[in-house]
Amino acid sequence: MSVRPATGAAFELEAQTVIIGAGACGLTAALAAQAAGQTPLVIERDPVPRGSTALSAGLIPAAGTRFQRAAGIDDDAALFAADIQAKAKGEADPAIVTIVTREAGPTVEWLADRYGLPFSVVDDFDYPGHRRRRLHGLPSRTGEELLDRLRAAAEDQGIDIVYDRAVTTLYADPDGRVRGLAARAPDGSDDRIACDRLVLACNGFGGNRAMVRDRMPAIGEALYFGHDGNRGDALIWGEALGAATRHLGAFQGHGSVAHPDGILITWGVITEGGVQVNTRGQRFWDESQGYSEAAGAVLAQPDGLAWDIFDGRIAGIARQFGDFRQAETADIFRKAGTVDALAAAIGVPVDALATTLDAVAAAKAGRLADPFGRPFAGIPQLTPPYWAVRVTGALFHTQGGLAIDAQARVLRADGSGPLPNLFAAGGAACGVSGSGDSGYLSGNGLLTAVMLGRIAGHG
Repeated sequence: MSVRPATGAAFELEAQTVIIGAGACGLTAALAAQAAGQTPLVIERDPVPRGSTALSAGLIPAAGTRFQRAAGIDDDAALFAADIQAKAKGEADPAIVTIVTREAGPTVEWLADRYGLPFSVVDDFDYPGHRRRRLHGLPSRTGEELLDRLRAAAEDQGIDIVYDRAVTTLYADPDGRVRGLAARAPDGSDDRIACDRLVLACNGFGGNRAMVRDRMPAIGEALYFGHDGNRGDALIWGEALGAATRHLGAFQGHGSVAHPDGILITWGVITEGGVQVNTRGQRFWDESQGYSEAAGAVLAQPDGLAWDIFDGRIAGIARQFGDFRQAETADIFRKAGTVDALAAAIGVPVDALATTLDAVAAAKAGRLADPFGRPFAGIPQLTPPYWAVRVTGALFHTQGGLAIDAQARVLRADGSGPLPNLFAAGGAACGVSGSGDSGYLSGNGLLTAVMLGRIAGHG
Protein backbone atom coordinates (compact mmCIF):
# COMPACT_ATOMS: atom_id res chain seq x y z
CA MET A 1 0.00 0.00 0.00
CA SER A 2 1.44 3.38 -0.93
CA VAL A 3 0.70 7.02 -1.64
CA ARG A 4 2.43 8.60 -4.64
CA PRO A 5 2.48 12.13 -6.08
CA ALA A 6 -0.41 12.84 -8.43
CA THR A 7 1.79 14.98 -10.68
CA GLY A 8 2.10 13.24 -14.01
CA ALA A 9 -0.28 10.41 -13.12
CA ALA A 10 -2.60 9.40 -15.95
CA PHE A 11 -6.09 8.03 -15.24
CA GLU A 12 -8.08 5.98 -17.72
CA LEU A 13 -11.36 6.18 -15.76
CA GLU A 14 -13.01 8.66 -13.44
CA ALA A 15 -15.81 8.79 -10.88
CA GLN A 16 -17.21 11.46 -8.62
CA THR A 17 -17.12 9.38 -5.44
CA VAL A 18 -14.96 6.28 -5.21
CA ILE A 19 -15.61 3.96 -2.27
CA ILE A 20 -13.06 1.32 -1.29
CA GLY A 21 -14.85 -1.67 0.23
CA ALA A 22 -18.24 -3.28 -0.43
CA GLY A 23 -19.26 -4.19 3.11
CA ALA A 24 -22.19 -2.64 4.96
CA CYS A 25 -20.21 0.59 5.27
CA GLY A 26 -19.24 0.92 1.62
CA LEU A 27 -22.60 -0.13 0.20
CA THR A 28 -24.47 2.27 2.49
CA ALA A 29 -22.07 5.02 1.42
CA ALA A 30 -22.77 4.21 -2.22
CA LEU A 31 -26.54 4.32 -1.73
CA ALA A 32 -26.23 7.65 0.10
CA ALA A 33 -23.95 9.12 -2.56
CA GLN A 34 -26.37 8.19 -5.32
CA ALA A 35 -29.34 9.54 -3.34
CA ALA A 36 -27.41 12.84 -3.08
CA GLY A 37 -27.06 13.05 -6.86
CA GLN A 38 -23.51 11.74 -7.15
CA THR A 39 -22.19 8.93 -9.32
CA PRO A 40 -20.46 6.46 -7.00
CA LEU A 41 -18.08 3.67 -7.86
CA VAL A 42 -17.42 0.87 -5.34
CA ILE A 43 -14.19 -1.11 -5.54
CA GLU A 44 -14.11 -4.45 -3.73
CA ARG A 45 -11.00 -6.60 -3.30
CA ASP A 46 -12.80 -9.95 -3.13
CA PRO A 47 -14.64 -11.77 -5.93
CA VAL A 48 -17.75 -11.77 -3.73
CA PRO A 49 -18.05 -9.28 -0.85
CA ARG A 50 -18.23 -10.90 2.56
CA GLY A 51 -15.82 -9.30 5.02
CA SER A 52 -16.64 -8.40 8.60
CA THR A 53 -20.29 -7.67 7.90
CA ALA A 54 -20.99 -11.23 6.80
CA LEU A 55 -19.26 -12.60 9.89
CA SER A 56 -21.50 -10.58 12.22
CA ALA A 57 -25.10 -11.09 13.34
CA GLY A 58 -26.04 -8.11 11.19
CA LEU A 59 -27.60 -6.17 14.08
CA ILE A 60 -27.73 -2.37 13.92
CA PRO A 61 -28.51 -0.44 17.12
CA ALA A 62 -30.88 2.48 16.64
CA ALA A 63 -33.08 4.51 18.96
CA GLY A 64 -36.57 5.91 18.49
CA THR A 65 -37.53 3.84 15.47
CA ARG A 66 -41.03 2.86 14.47
CA PHE A 67 -39.93 -0.75 14.92
CA GLN A 68 -39.26 -0.06 18.58
CA ARG A 69 -42.54 1.79 18.99
CA ALA A 70 -44.40 -1.16 17.47
CA ALA A 71 -42.74 -3.36 20.10
CA GLY A 72 -43.66 -0.95 22.89
CA ILE A 73 -40.08 0.24 23.44
CA ASP A 74 -39.61 3.87 24.50
CA ASP A 75 -36.15 5.04 23.45
CA ASP A 76 -34.33 8.09 22.13
CA ALA A 77 -30.95 9.15 20.79
CA ALA A 78 -29.89 10.89 24.00
CA LEU A 79 -30.34 7.72 26.05
CA PHE A 80 -28.51 5.72 23.40
CA ALA A 81 -25.60 8.21 23.43
CA ALA A 82 -25.42 8.02 27.22
CA ASP A 83 -25.25 4.22 27.05
CA ILE A 84 -22.35 4.39 24.57
CA GLN A 85 -20.41 6.82 26.73
CA ALA A 86 -21.10 4.83 29.89
CA LYS A 87 -19.68 1.68 28.31
CA ALA A 88 -16.74 3.60 26.81
CA LYS A 89 -16.05 5.33 30.13
CA GLY A 90 -16.50 8.72 28.50
CA GLU A 91 -13.63 8.15 26.05
CA ALA A 92 -15.68 8.24 22.83
CA ASP A 93 -15.65 11.44 20.76
CA PRO A 94 -18.87 13.25 21.81
CA ALA A 95 -19.41 14.73 18.35
CA ILE A 96 -19.23 11.30 16.68
CA VAL A 97 -21.44 9.72 19.35
CA THR A 98 -24.03 12.46 18.88
CA ILE A 99 -24.18 12.16 15.11
CA VAL A 100 -24.31 8.36 14.92
CA THR A 101 -26.96 8.01 17.62
CA ARG A 102 -29.03 10.82 16.09
CA GLU A 103 -28.84 9.37 12.60
CA ALA A 104 -29.22 5.69 13.49
CA GLY A 105 -33.01 5.64 13.71
CA PRO A 106 -33.62 7.63 10.51
CA THR A 107 -31.02 5.55 8.65
CA VAL A 108 -32.55 2.20 9.61
CA GLU A 109 -35.95 3.49 8.50
CA TRP A 110 -34.43 4.91 5.28
CA LEU A 111 -32.96 1.51 4.43
CA ALA A 112 -36.30 -0.13 5.19
CA ASP A 113 -38.49 2.34 3.33
CA ARG A 114 -36.35 3.14 0.30
CA TYR A 115 -34.61 -0.18 -0.25
CA GLY A 116 -36.97 -2.69 1.33
CA LEU A 117 -34.79 -4.09 4.13
CA PRO A 118 -37.26 -5.84 6.51
CA PHE A 119 -35.89 -4.84 9.91
CA SER A 120 -37.31 -5.85 13.26
CA VAL A 121 -36.11 -5.36 16.84
CA VAL A 122 -34.56 -8.16 18.87
CA ASP A 123 -37.08 -7.86 21.67
CA ASP A 124 -36.67 -11.09 23.63
CA PHE A 125 -33.38 -10.48 25.41
CA ASP A 126 -31.08 -7.68 26.53
CA TYR A 127 -27.57 -6.86 25.41
CA PRO A 128 -25.08 -5.70 28.07
CA GLY A 129 -24.96 -1.93 28.41
CA HIS A 130 -28.11 -1.17 26.42
CA ARG A 131 -30.87 0.14 28.67
CA ARG A 132 -33.38 -0.39 25.88
CA ARG A 133 -33.84 -3.14 23.33
CA ARG A 134 -32.61 -1.33 20.21
CA LEU A 135 -30.75 -3.92 18.11
CA HIS A 136 -32.38 -4.10 14.66
CA GLY A 137 -31.84 -7.09 12.41
CA LEU A 138 -33.18 -8.89 9.36
CA PRO A 139 -35.23 -12.11 9.52
CA SER A 140 -32.28 -14.53 9.57
CA ARG A 141 -30.39 -12.41 12.14
CA THR A 142 -27.22 -12.80 10.04
CA GLY A 143 -24.75 -10.36 8.60
CA GLU A 144 -24.78 -12.34 5.37
CA GLU A 145 -28.40 -11.36 4.79
CA LEU A 146 -27.68 -7.72 5.59
CA LEU A 147 -24.79 -7.65 3.14
CA ASP A 148 -26.72 -9.48 0.42
CA ARG A 149 -29.68 -7.13 0.69
CA LEU A 150 -27.49 -4.02 0.63
CA ARG A 151 -25.64 -5.33 -2.40
CA ALA A 152 -28.92 -6.13 -4.15
CA ALA A 153 -30.19 -2.62 -3.37
CA ALA A 154 -27.05 -1.06 -4.85
CA GLU A 155 -27.26 -3.22 -7.95
CA ASP A 156 -30.97 -2.42 -8.36
CA GLN A 157 -30.05 1.26 -8.28
CA GLY A 158 -27.52 0.75 -11.05
CA ILE A 159 -24.52 1.53 -8.83
CA ASP A 160 -21.27 0.25 -10.30
CA ILE A 161 -19.44 -2.26 -8.09
CA VAL A 162 -16.12 -3.58 -9.38
CA TYR A 163 -15.10 -6.86 -7.77
CA ASP A 164 -11.76 -8.64 -7.56
CA ARG A 165 -9.76 -5.41 -7.57
CA ALA A 166 -7.24 -4.57 -4.84
CA VAL A 167 -6.46 -0.88 -4.46
CA THR A 168 -2.70 -0.64 -4.14
CA THR A 169 -1.85 3.04 -4.59
CA LEU A 170 -3.38 6.45 -3.96
CA TYR A 171 -2.21 9.47 -5.97
CA ALA A 172 -2.31 12.73 -4.07
CA ASP A 173 -1.29 16.38 -4.26
CA PRO A 174 1.11 17.87 -1.70
CA ASP A 175 -1.87 19.25 0.27
CA GLY A 176 -3.26 15.73 0.70
CA ARG A 177 -5.99 15.92 -1.95
CA VAL A 178 -6.45 12.46 -3.45
CA ARG A 179 -6.64 12.70 -7.23
CA GLY A 180 -7.06 9.03 -7.99
CA LEU A 181 -5.97 5.47 -7.32
CA ALA A 182 -4.70 2.28 -8.88
CA ALA A 183 -6.74 -0.91 -8.56
CA ARG A 184 -5.00 -4.18 -9.40
CA ALA A 185 -6.79 -6.96 -11.27
CA PRO A 186 -6.04 -10.67 -10.73
CA ASP A 187 -3.88 -10.68 -13.89
CA GLY A 188 -1.60 -8.02 -12.40
CA SER A 189 -2.81 -5.14 -14.54
CA ASP A 190 -3.81 -1.83 -12.96
CA ASP A 191 -6.88 0.30 -13.55
CA ARG A 192 -6.14 3.95 -12.73
CA ILE A 193 -9.23 5.81 -11.66
CA ALA A 194 -9.56 9.53 -10.97
CA CYS A 195 -11.94 10.70 -8.25
CA ASP A 196 -13.37 13.88 -6.76
CA ARG A 197 -13.95 12.23 -3.37
CA LEU A 198 -12.57 9.07 -1.79
CA VAL A 199 -14.33 7.10 0.96
CA LEU A 200 -12.28 4.55 2.87
CA ALA A 201 -14.69 1.76 3.85
CA CYS A 202 -12.13 -1.04 3.97
CA ASN A 203 -12.29 -1.75 7.72
CA GLY A 204 -9.42 -1.94 10.21
CA PHE A 205 -6.26 -3.97 10.71
CA GLY A 206 -7.34 -7.13 12.55
CA GLY A 207 -5.94 -9.30 9.73
CA ASN A 208 -2.50 -7.71 9.98
CA ARG A 209 -1.00 -9.81 12.74
CA ALA A 210 2.18 -7.75 13.04
CA MET A 211 0.18 -4.56 13.41
CA VAL A 212 -2.14 -6.19 15.96
CA ARG A 213 0.79 -7.43 18.04
CA ASP A 214 2.34 -3.97 17.94
CA ARG A 215 -0.81 -1.95 18.70
CA MET A 216 -2.70 -4.35 20.98
CA PRO A 217 -0.33 -6.96 22.43
CA ALA A 218 -2.91 -8.24 24.95
CA ILE A 219 -4.88 -9.84 22.11
CA GLY A 220 -1.98 -10.27 19.70
CA GLU A 221 -1.88 -14.07 19.75
CA ALA A 222 -5.62 -14.70 19.99
CA LEU A 223 -7.77 -16.35 17.36
CA TYR A 224 -8.77 -13.75 14.76
CA PHE A 225 -12.45 -14.11 13.93
CA GLY A 226 -12.59 -11.38 11.30
CA HIS A 227 -11.96 -11.08 7.60
CA ASP A 228 -8.37 -11.83 6.62
CA GLY A 229 -8.35 -8.91 4.19
CA ASN A 230 -8.56 -6.33 6.98
CA ARG A 231 -4.85 -5.50 6.71
CA GLY A 232 -4.86 -1.84 7.77
CA ASP A 233 -4.88 -0.33 4.27
CA ALA A 234 -6.88 2.71 5.35
CA LEU A 235 -4.54 3.33 8.28
CA ILE A 236 -1.43 3.02 6.10
CA TRP A 237 -2.77 5.39 3.45
CA GLY A 238 -4.10 7.85 6.00
CA GLU A 239 -0.86 8.08 7.93
CA ALA A 240 1.07 8.55 4.68
CA LEU A 241 -1.24 11.48 3.87
CA GLY A 242 -0.63 13.06 7.26
CA ALA A 243 -3.86 11.94 8.93
CA ALA A 244 -4.43 11.75 12.66
CA THR A 245 -5.20 8.43 14.33
CA ARG A 246 -6.93 7.65 17.59
CA HIS A 247 -7.33 4.74 20.02
CA LEU A 248 -5.31 2.25 17.98
CA GLY A 249 -5.32 -0.12 20.95
CA ALA A 250 -9.11 -0.42 20.96
CA PHE A 251 -10.81 -3.57 19.72
CA GLN A 252 -13.89 -5.71 19.91
CA GLY A 253 -13.24 -9.15 21.23
CA HIS A 254 -15.64 -12.02 21.85
CA GLY A 255 -15.44 -14.68 24.52
CA SER A 256 -17.89 -17.14 23.01
CA VAL A 257 -16.46 -18.66 19.85
CA ALA A 258 -16.95 -22.42 19.75
CA HIS A 259 -13.64 -24.29 19.94
CA PRO A 260 -12.33 -25.84 17.79
CA ASP A 261 -15.32 -25.41 15.48
CA GLY A 262 -14.98 -21.64 14.99
CA ILE A 263 -18.71 -20.87 15.20
CA LEU A 264 -19.90 -17.79 17.06
CA ILE A 265 -22.20 -18.64 19.96
CA THR A 266 -24.51 -15.70 20.63
CA TRP A 267 -23.93 -13.95 23.94
CA GLY A 268 -27.66 -14.30 24.49
CA VAL A 269 -26.96 -17.76 25.96
CA ILE A 270 -25.23 -15.89 28.79
CA THR A 271 -27.41 -12.79 29.22
CA GLU A 272 -30.54 -14.93 29.48
CA GLY A 273 -29.15 -16.76 32.50
CA GLY A 274 -26.29 -18.94 31.36
CA VAL A 275 -22.81 -18.83 32.85
CA GLN A 276 -19.23 -19.55 31.86
CA VAL A 277 -17.03 -22.03 33.69
CA ASN A 278 -13.41 -22.95 33.06
CA THR A 279 -12.02 -26.44 32.59
CA ARG A 280 -11.95 -26.79 36.38
CA GLY A 281 -15.73 -26.33 36.54
CA GLN A 282 -15.48 -22.90 38.16
CA ARG A 283 -16.86 -19.52 37.21
CA PHE A 284 -14.18 -16.87 36.86
CA TRP A 285 -15.79 -13.46 36.22
CA ASP A 286 -18.94 -11.32 36.00
CA GLU A 287 -20.35 -12.36 32.63
CA SER A 288 -22.79 -9.45 32.54
CA GLN A 289 -19.99 -7.05 31.62
CA GLY A 290 -20.14 -7.95 27.93
CA TYR A 291 -18.82 -10.28 25.28
CA SER A 292 -15.93 -8.05 24.18
CA GLU A 293 -14.18 -8.12 27.53
CA ALA A 294 -15.10 -11.82 27.76
CA ALA A 295 -12.33 -12.55 25.25
CA GLY A 296 -9.62 -11.59 27.70
CA ALA A 297 -11.39 -13.25 30.62
CA VAL A 298 -11.66 -16.57 28.77
CA LEU A 299 -8.14 -16.44 27.34
CA ALA A 300 -6.77 -15.99 30.87
CA GLN A 301 -8.20 -19.40 31.88
CA PRO A 302 -6.32 -22.71 31.60
CA ASP A 303 -5.68 -23.46 27.92
CA GLY A 304 -7.62 -20.30 27.04
CA LEU A 305 -10.89 -22.25 27.11
CA ALA A 306 -14.25 -22.13 28.86
CA TRP A 307 -17.68 -23.72 28.69
CA ASP A 308 -20.91 -21.79 28.13
CA ILE A 309 -23.60 -23.49 30.22
CA PHE A 310 -27.29 -22.78 29.64
CA ASP A 311 -30.55 -24.68 29.12
CA GLY A 312 -33.25 -25.49 26.59
CA ARG A 313 -35.27 -22.34 27.29
CA ILE A 314 -32.24 -20.20 26.47
CA ALA A 315 -31.48 -22.30 23.40
CA GLY A 316 -34.97 -21.54 22.13
CA ILE A 317 -34.23 -17.81 22.27
CA ALA A 318 -30.75 -18.19 20.76
CA ARG A 319 -32.08 -20.23 17.86
CA GLN A 320 -33.23 -17.06 16.05
CA PHE A 321 -29.59 -16.44 15.16
CA GLY A 322 -28.10 -18.14 12.13
CA ASP A 323 -24.80 -18.96 13.87
CA PHE A 324 -26.59 -20.80 16.66
CA ARG A 325 -28.59 -22.81 14.13
CA GLN A 326 -25.33 -23.61 12.34
CA ALA A 327 -23.86 -24.84 15.63
CA GLU A 328 -26.87 -27.08 16.17
CA THR A 329 -26.51 -28.51 12.69
CA ALA A 330 -22.83 -29.18 13.41
CA ASP A 331 -23.91 -31.01 16.59
CA ILE A 332 -21.37 -29.30 18.83
CA PHE A 333 -23.54 -28.87 21.92
CA ARG A 334 -23.27 -31.26 24.86
CA LYS A 335 -26.55 -31.98 26.69
CA ALA A 336 -27.28 -33.73 29.96
CA GLY A 337 -30.22 -34.32 32.27
CA THR A 338 -28.27 -33.86 35.51
CA VAL A 339 -25.35 -31.77 36.71
CA ASP A 340 -23.30 -34.90 37.32
CA ALA A 341 -23.93 -36.08 33.76
CA LEU A 342 -23.10 -32.64 32.41
CA ALA A 343 -19.78 -32.61 34.29
CA ALA A 344 -18.94 -35.98 32.78
CA ALA A 345 -19.95 -34.82 29.31
CA ILE A 346 -17.70 -31.78 29.37
CA GLY A 347 -14.87 -33.31 31.37
CA VAL A 348 -14.83 -31.08 34.45
CA PRO A 349 -14.78 -32.10 38.15
CA VAL A 350 -18.28 -33.04 39.29
CA ASP A 351 -17.99 -31.47 42.74
CA ALA A 352 -16.65 -28.18 41.39
CA LEU A 353 -19.40 -27.85 38.78
CA ALA A 354 -22.12 -28.75 41.28
CA THR A 355 -20.81 -26.17 43.74
CA THR A 356 -20.63 -23.56 41.00
CA LEU A 357 -24.17 -24.11 39.72
CA ASP A 358 -25.57 -24.32 43.29
CA ALA A 359 -24.08 -20.86 43.96
CA VAL A 360 -25.61 -19.51 40.75
CA ALA A 361 -29.01 -20.90 41.71
CA ALA A 362 -28.72 -19.32 45.16
CA ALA A 363 -27.80 -15.96 43.64
CA LYS A 364 -30.77 -16.11 41.28
CA ALA A 365 -33.04 -16.93 44.22
CA GLY A 366 -31.66 -13.99 46.19
CA ARG A 367 -30.18 -16.21 48.93
CA LEU A 368 -26.57 -15.35 48.13
CA ALA A 369 -24.71 -12.40 46.66
CA ASP A 370 -22.77 -13.40 43.57
CA PRO A 371 -19.04 -13.35 44.45
CA PHE A 372 -18.22 -11.80 41.07
CA GLY A 373 -20.86 -9.10 41.41
CA ARG A 374 -23.13 -10.25 38.61
CA PRO A 375 -26.71 -9.05 39.10
CA PHE A 376 -28.79 -12.22 38.92
CA ALA A 377 -32.10 -10.81 40.20
CA GLY A 378 -35.04 -11.71 38.00
CA ILE A 379 -33.08 -14.15 35.84
CA PRO A 380 -34.74 -17.58 35.56
CA GLN A 381 -33.10 -20.65 37.02
CA LEU A 382 -31.40 -23.14 34.76
CA THR A 383 -33.43 -26.32 34.37
CA PRO A 384 -32.49 -29.67 32.83
CA PRO A 385 -31.66 -30.71 30.27
CA TYR A 386 -28.52 -28.60 30.53
CA TRP A 387 -26.62 -27.46 27.45
CA ALA A 388 -22.90 -26.71 27.14
CA VAL A 389 -20.45 -25.69 24.43
CA ARG A 390 -16.69 -25.24 24.64
CA VAL A 391 -15.54 -21.75 23.67
CA THR A 392 -12.47 -19.57 23.43
CA GLY A 393 -11.76 -15.85 23.17
CA ALA A 394 -11.13 -14.12 19.87
CA LEU A 395 -10.37 -10.78 18.27
CA PHE A 396 -13.26 -9.69 16.06
CA HIS A 397 -12.21 -6.30 14.76
CA THR A 398 -10.21 -3.23 15.65
CA GLN A 399 -12.01 -0.16 16.96
CA GLY A 400 -9.29 2.45 16.61
CA GLY A 401 -8.45 4.10 13.32
CA LEU A 402 -8.28 7.37 11.44
CA ALA A 403 -9.55 10.38 13.34
CA ILE A 404 -12.59 11.95 11.68
CA ASP A 405 -15.00 14.80 12.29
CA ALA A 406 -18.80 14.62 12.41
CA GLN A 407 -18.92 14.75 8.59
CA ALA A 408 -16.67 11.67 8.42
CA ARG A 409 -13.82 13.78 6.98
CA VAL A 410 -10.35 12.49 7.86
CA LEU A 411 -8.50 14.95 10.09
CA ARG A 412 -4.88 16.00 9.78
CA ALA A 413 -2.38 15.01 12.46
CA ASP A 414 -1.16 18.60 12.77
CA GLY A 415 -4.60 19.76 13.93
CA SER A 416 -5.14 22.10 10.97
CA GLY A 417 -8.45 20.54 9.95
CA PRO A 418 -9.63 17.85 7.53
CA LEU A 419 -7.85 16.55 4.48
CA PRO A 420 -9.44 18.01 1.33
CA ASN A 421 -11.47 15.10 -0.03
CA LEU A 422 -10.80 12.03 2.09
CA PHE A 423 -13.52 10.36 4.16
CA ALA A 424 -13.43 7.30 6.42
CA ALA A 425 -16.13 5.25 8.10
CA GLY A 426 -16.67 1.91 9.79
CA GLY A 427 -13.51 0.14 10.86
CA ALA A 428 -11.31 2.50 8.84
CA ALA A 429 -12.19 5.30 11.27
CA CYS A 430 -11.88 5.48 15.03
CA GLY A 431 -15.07 4.05 16.53
CA VAL A 432 -17.02 4.95 19.64
CA SER A 433 -15.66 2.28 21.99
CA GLY A 434 -12.96 4.24 23.77
CA SER A 435 -9.39 3.04 24.14
CA GLY A 436 -9.61 -0.65 25.04
CA ASP A 437 -11.82 -3.72 24.78
CA SER A 438 -14.35 -3.09 27.55
CA GLY A 439 -15.83 -0.02 25.87
CA TYR A 440 -17.48 -1.97 23.09
CA LEU A 441 -21.27 -1.76 23.26
CA SER A 442 -23.10 -4.41 21.24
CA GLY A 443 -23.57 -3.22 17.68
CA ASN A 444 -20.95 -0.45 17.79
CA GLY A 445 -19.25 -1.88 14.70
CA LEU A 446 -22.27 -1.78 12.41
CA LEU A 447 -23.45 1.44 14.04
CA THR A 448 -20.43 3.37 12.83
CA ALA A 449 -20.22 1.40 9.58
CA VAL A 450 -23.75 2.18 8.48
CA MET A 451 -24.25 5.62 10.00
CA LEU A 452 -20.84 7.05 9.16
CA GLY A 453 -21.01 5.30 5.79
CA ARG A 454 -24.20 7.17 4.99
CA ILE A 455 -22.67 10.47 6.16
CA ALA A 456 -19.45 9.93 4.21
CA GLY A 457 -21.31 8.93 1.07
CA HIS A 458 -23.65 11.88 1.18
CA GLY A 459 -20.73 14.31 1.54
